[in-house]
Amino acid sequence: MKWLLTFILLIMLEGCQNPPNYVKLEGLAQGTSWHVTFWSKDSINNAEINREIDQQLAEIDLHMSTYRPDSVISRFNTMNSTMAVGDDILGLIQIAKDVTKKTDGCYDLTIKPLFDLWGFTNNQLTIPTESALQQTLTYVGLHHLTIANQTLSKDSPEVHLDLSSIGQGYSVGKVADVLKRYNIDNYLVEIGGEMVVHGTKLDGSAWKIAIEKPLPEQRAMQKVLLIDFPQAIMTSGTYRHYFDHQGQRYSHIIDARTGKPVTHNTVSVTVLASDPSWADAWSTALLCLGSQEGIAVANSNGIKALFIDDNKGVLKEIKADSYKKMKNIELN
Repeated sequence: MKWLLTFILLIMLEGCQNPPNYVKLEGLAQGTSWHVTFWSKDSINNAEINREIDQQLAEIDLHMSTYRPDSVISRFNTMNSTMAVGDDILGLIQIAKDVTKKTDGCYDLTIKPLFDLWGFTNNQLTIPTESALQQTLTYVGLHHLTIANQTLSKDSPEVHLDLSSIGQGYSVGKVADVLKRYNIDNYLVEIGGEMVVHGTKLDGSAWKIAIEKPLPEQRAMQKVLLIDFPQAIMTSGTYRHYFDHQGQRYSHIIDARTGKPVTHNTVSVTVLASDPSWADAWSTALLCLGSQEGIAVANSNGIKALFIDDNKGVLKEIKADSYKKMKNIELN
């Protein structure tokens, strides 16, 4: 009889437990905001998770921020010698080298001198002379960097490294790793619009991810994606950061091959992949190429990419083959 009473008591206690609810955490980092939404059947110390996320993002900032003079990247940029930069930075450079090669050099992490030259760093357009442009291009290219014995070196002090086109994806992945350490299987992590999802919503349905309509004067949805499998969703666009000068638009996306802002009509590229760093790099790289050149690269590399072109205000979607193969991913 005692075991029966105990069994009944356990059932009653289980029935009294509160059902899981969404936990939402948020904060500021990397010049933008971050948001985390998750649910778990286990009891979770939310404040502890929040602290770990803040600590993780602060550590990434100390390694990769070009706005901090004491960051690892900033110290590397101001010196001309071999330096131990850490496995995280070296790993991202290796990913970038592969993407650079497959885009014929359009995408490159050493593009910062060109950003400075064109005035994007200080938000003041400065159209360079051809001689200044060609001189700056001599400092651009991942071939200037050498990785050996877990250290990084460069062949000229003018070579500057900038991880902003891949670092936010890396950050999203590291925040997701914090949740995994707490055995949280159902979550959505977002930093500055870059996302990674895992599991499902509380009711078992897919996470709904909005793709923004890439028009500068609007805040509207282009489409909604339904994601119920582990996936990073990274979007890069030209429609928020640009200069208009004498009837010409200068995008902040610079083609490292020419040293000039891109002039094609592609205004947004969304890439889906399991690796958020990889997806982040490719969304920028394919945006650099534009849909006409980029769709062939996406198809040959099996990249799930959605290009959006703006033809005088008319938006057109171009979908890579791997994107088309995903079933029931778009909310009709």
